[in-house]
Amino acid sequence: MQTVLVVATLFFVACSADAKNQAPVAPVAPVAPVAPLKFDSSRAWIDLQRQVAFGPRPAGSPALAQTRQYIESQLKAIDVPYREQTFDAMTPAGIIRMTNIIGTIPGRRPDRIGIATHYDTKRFAEFKFLGASDAASSTAATLELARVLTNRRNEYTIELLFLDGEEAVNREWRDPDNTYGSKYYVKAAQQAGTLGRLKTLILLDMIGDRDLDIRPDTNSARWLNTIVWGSAARLGYSSTFIPQDFTVEDDHLPFVEAGVPSIDIIDLDYPQWHTAQDDLDHVSARSLQIVGDVVLDALPQIEQQLAGNTPPAR
Repeated sequence: MQTVLVVATLFFVACSADAKNQAPVAPVAPVAPVAPLKFDSSRAWIDLQRQVAFGPRPAGSPALAQTRQYIESQLKAIDVPYREQTFDAMTPAGIIRMTNIIGTIPGRRPDRIGIATHYDTKRFAEFKFLGASDAASSTAATLELARVLTNRRNEYTIELLFLDGEEAVNREWRDPDNTYGSKYYVKAAQQAGTLGRLKTLILLDMIGDRDLDIRPDTNSARWLNTIVWGSAARLGYSSTFIPQDFTVEDDHLPFVEAGVPSIDIIDLDYPQWHTAQDDLDHVSARSLQIVGDVVLDALPQIEQQLAGNTPPAR
C-alpha cells in the first residue's frame, strides 16, 4: 500500500507540474441530436392565405407580380439564391410576358432534383377565381419544403421551380395554349446543355383539397410513383394516396418528353376546380401537411435510387 501511495503521489506531482506549462483544456460539449426534418403546415397555410389575398393571379397580371415578389421575399428570408427567367409567350390573347422563378439549394452533387409548382391562376372574365388549391396550395408547400430542405444535408442539389403560365389563356386546355413556363424552362435548359443534370422532377399541383384524393398518374415515372405511394402507406396516408391510376396533362409533360423522369402529385378529384368556389373554405392545412410529409419521406429514397443506378425511363 505504501509503495503504491508513493508512486501515485509522484505521478500526481509530475502531472501537476506538467499541467502548469500547458493551456487548460476546455470541456467537450455534448453533441446535440439532429432534429428531424419537419414540414410545418401552419407556415405553409400563411403562404397560401397570402397568395389568395392578392386575388386572381393570371399570367401577366399585377397580382401575379405581387405573388412573385412574395415568393422571392420568402426565398431571401432563408438565404436561398434564385433567379428570374423571363420570356414573352405567344398566346391566344397576344404576347404575354411571363416569369419563372428558379431557386437553388446546394447539395453534395451538382446534379439536380427539381421540386416544381405553377404559381399563376386560370384567367376567367366572368367570376373571381382565387385558386386556393390551384395553385396557391402547391406554391405554399414548395416554399415550406424550401425552408425545411435548407436545413438538410441534401445529396443532390435541389432546384425549386415556380413556373408561370401553366394555365391556358383560353377556357379549353389545348396545345399549345398551356404549360408556357415549363416548356420554356425545358427548351432553355436544352439549349444551355444543363437539362441532363436535372435527374428527376417532383411536380406539386392542387394539393389543398379538404377531401384530399391523390392517385398515381400514368404519365409519371413508375419508379417514382412506387416510392411516393410507399412513403404514403408507411406514414399512414393510404386513404389519401389511392393506388388507382389515372392520366393527367400538366407541367411535368415537357420534362417527360425531354427524358426527365417526373412525377405529378395532384388531386383532380376536386369539385371546385376552376370555379369561384376554389377558395379558403375548400382547402386545409392538414392536406398540405400530408403532402409535405410524404415528399420529405420519399426524398431520401429518390436520392438513393438516383445514386445507385440509372432509373428506368418509365
